[in-house]
Amino acid sequence: MGVSADHAATLEAFTRANGIKHPLLSDFRRDMLTAWDVVVTDEKSPIYRYAKRAYFILDKNGVVRYQRIQTNPLDLLNPDDVLKALKDSGA
Repeated sequence: MGVSADHAATLEAFTRANGIKHPLLSDFRRDMLTAWDVVVTDEKSPIYRYAKRAYFILDKNGVVRYQRIQTNPLDLLNPDDVLKALKDSGA
């Protein structure tokens, strides 16, 4: 599933327009993003309070088995790398 700081209505429209099948959750208040340290907190940054691009794989018990936080939110992880991390994690 994905988590975004966008409003739920925005995510719903994005999901429909792009044919996305997995759930996208809204963290509009940035509570989860802050708790997981994936929001820019430097007030001098032009992307202050923006979400960082982050990937987490949790097992069925909620244990984080993989984590990758990109420095630049525009940098995407290669889907093959995500699948490899999922397989390697044992989750």
